[in-house]
Amino acid sequence: MLVVEIFEATRAWGKSKSGPTYKYRCTTGPRKGQLRASAAACMAPINIKKSQQFKATKRAKGQTIKIKTSRTKRTNPVSKRVARMNAGTRRKKI
Repeated sequence: MLVVEIFEATRAWGKSKSGPTYKYRCTTGPRKGQLRASAAACMAPINIKKSQQFKATKRAKGQTIKIKTSRTKRTNPVSKRVARMNAGTRRKKI
């Protein structure tokens, strides 16, 4: 791990096929707040074609995606476990 990677991402729990695994939450750059498998992916160049294609898909299927995502987060045991594991790292609101 490089020194640069430490400052651009923090560790967080994420989902994978085998269960909860450590991943990196980007703290700076265009992917700020997103979860990535490697810290180097936080500063990777953005693929414009993929970005435009996904925006079109979200316009067409946004409501369906939202319903399926919320159902997964409510019912999937791994999602619930990951949410509990990451809850301690969030800042408390005063």
